[in-house]
Amino acid sequence: MGVSVGVLDHFNIRTRNLADTVRFYEDILGLEKGARPNFAFPGAWMYSEGKAVVHLVDISKTEEPQKPDSGVVHHVAFASYGFDGMKQRLEQKGMAYDSRQVPGGDLWQIFVNDPNGVMIELNYEAAKEETAAAPAERQDDVGAR
Repeated sequence: MGVSVGVLDHFNIRTRNLADTVRFYEDILGLEKGARPNFAFPGAWMYSEGKAVVHLVDISKTEEPQKPDSGVVHHVAFASYGFDGMKQRLEQKGMAYDSRQVPGGDLWQIFVNDPNGVMIELNYEAAKEETAAAPAERQDDVGAR
């Protein structure tokens, strides 16, 4: 029998501002706040297509320090659809973002930071997108950002 790690299940963010973080994932990424086990600490789970993909932990009332970055994790990526609609949403909300086309043109990307400084990468398969124009092709490495 083979062994497989599988696909990404969820990621966890420790935040001192739960309300703004929930609002970002709802209003900007379109996730929905949903059911969460009755843990002994406050937080929220954010759902996409019925799956809790972002777990938020409120550390505002703890002595734990908030880490200023994601450590060695540079960003978290979502397979997405609706490239033009997301760009419009980000512009309407006044959110700074970067869009690019992966060299070769098969994948379009949008990068935006959540209220905690976590970089979110949204990936769009070009062949599945209905759009007026592709983003500029970029050769730079996202890891250098």
